[in-house]
Amino acid sequence: MTANRNYDPHRKWEPRIPKPGEGGKTSAMIASLAAEGYDTVSAPFGHALVEQARNNNRIVGLTADLAKYTDLHVFAEAFPERFYQMGMAEQVMISAAAGMAREGFIPFATTYAVFASRRAYDFIAMAIAEENLPVKIVCALPGLTTGYGPSHQATEDLAIFRGLPNLTIIDPCDAIDVAEAVPAIIAHDGPVYMRLLRGKVPSVLRRHCPDYTFELGKAKLVRDGTDALVIASGFMTMRALDAAIELEKDGVSVGVLHCPTIKPLDTETILAEAAKGGRLVVTAENHTRIGGLGEAVASTLLTNGVTPAFRMIGLPDQFLDAGALPTLHDRYGISTAAMLSQIRSWL
Repeated sequence: MTANRNYDPHRKWEPRIPKPGEGGKTSAMIASLAAEGYDTVSAPFGHALVEQARNNNRIVGLTADLAKYTDLHVFAEAFPERFYQMGMAEQVMISAAAGMAREGFIPFATTYAVFASRRAYDFIAMAIAEENLPVKIVCALPGLTTGYGPSHQATEDLAIFRGLPNLTIIDPCDAIDVAEAVPAIIAHDGPVYMRLLRGKVPSVLRRHCPDYTFELGKAKLVRDGTDALVIASGFMTMRALDAAIELEKDGVSVGVLHCPTIKPLDTETILAEAAKGGRLVVTAENHTRIGGLGEAVASTLLTNGVTPAFRMIGLPDQFLDAGALPTLHDRYGISTAAMLSQIRSWL
């Protein structure tokens, strides 16, 4: 092996800080889910984290070479001394975050959901969850939010993480959820996995429910209805609300229960709403139908003796194609049009 004659063991390592505005563009890989007609908020996670960090110097940010694609570049610009670029090494990032948490910090570790759930799972389980450390793992590209195929589509992340003790799981719908979840998960004294909608994120919920606020562990009825109830998480709540408006034109009344906390599940609210007689209950999620929100709700209903007509909308149990997101959402049944077709057929 040839020695590196330019290597200086005394050289101070300087982390690369993203330049101002560097994260402003959205690449084809990280496509925005902004729906037509909705206002959008740019980088709600990054800005909410900066706001919290102004008054809490325990907050630090780590990324696996993905600051630009997880909105952590906003935090890096505001607090470069608290930003750690760990390179393409999720296991190292998670281990470092665990060490920081042991020293009293509140680390936010960001990467893509596939890399956290598949590549770093054992490190999350042993270094963070078993020790119940307050590490917040915030991950972009959940479910089918990129068209770049199975290497980037985290269609099974909820199933992987739901079985992990101590881990709280969040699947926010829109910019309101993302921004309000940040202080909530900081206040939570334990590990959190949050799916991240990044870039230009729609602002949806308060258009339909003006008094909506995010509460950790709580599901919220954002629209009432007498014929069907859709229990949804993530951007599928937005799709459910859009479908409900279309179905109303046909005289079909559809309620929407938004469930941003996947674990612990708000079983009390789910049981109360599902027990209202005569309604079809449908779950809708940006995740495989195996091991996610749908099966969690089904288990809750069955074990508590609540047995309405029940259906699930979610991704199939297969590796998905690459392609344009609108085409893929139609193909795999999670577009608004696909949801409309399925609910009409079930009713």
